[in-house]
Amino acid sequence: MLLSQPIREKGTRAVRPHDAATIILWRKTRSHFEVLMGERSREHKFLPHRYVFPGGRVDTNDNRVRTATELSVAVSAQLGRTTRRGRAKSIAIAAIRETFEETGLIIGGRDPFPHRPSPRGWESFFLAGFAPALDRLEYIARAITPVFRPIRFDARFFMVHADYVSGDLRGSGELENLDWIPIHETKAFELAIVTRNVLSYAEAIIAAPISQSPRRKIPYFKHLTGGRHQKIMQ
Repeated sequence: MLLSQPIREKGTRAVRPHDAATIILWRKTRSHFEVLMGERSREHKFLPHRYVFPGGRVDTNDNRVRTATELSVAVSAQLGRTTRRGRAKSIAIAAIRETFEETGLIIGGRDPFPHRPSPRGWESFFLAGFAPALDRLEYIARAITPVFRPIRFDARFFMVHADYVSGDLRGSGELENLDWIPIHETKAFELAIVTRNVLSYAEAIIAAPISQSPRRKIPYFKHLTGGRHQKIMQ
């Protein structure tokens, strides 16, 4: 049974969206493309009982974490069009952190300063000899939770091929039924409309890759009445 999503209490002000980041991990088998997804539990206040990609909100300390590599020039420019100065790196680091926390998978490269202490909250990641590798992220989409929701996020969606990932898949419990799922099978899953739209766009990019460029425009899926979305290139 599909659970209804919470609505902001009438007469209260719209909530300001928090920056958030999501990663679509994908791989190709002989016959189809697969993406890593999990189901949010019914106890979650945001998108309960929906299948989602690993991700979450940006934390204050994300901009203080040392990295193995920086964002590509193209992705940095693409993010910079809709973020304040310096925020792009925090968003990218948050995407890698949340993915590791929820799946156990590492998007990283060699730690440039292995003799230094591990950043707080990243101990397992850095003890494995890695630091976040931001150059592996391809930025593909943006979406903001509509104003009538009591919890809102300004979410950026990235894509990473499974070949650039280390570690063994082990869920943290935050996402249930975490697994690699053929994209064509997700049509039968409980997905938010925006998740379905972003996944469709990601599948098109996987099938026909787009050349990276600082001038490349990124789709913003703007929520409209009736649950529809308008794709605006930013």
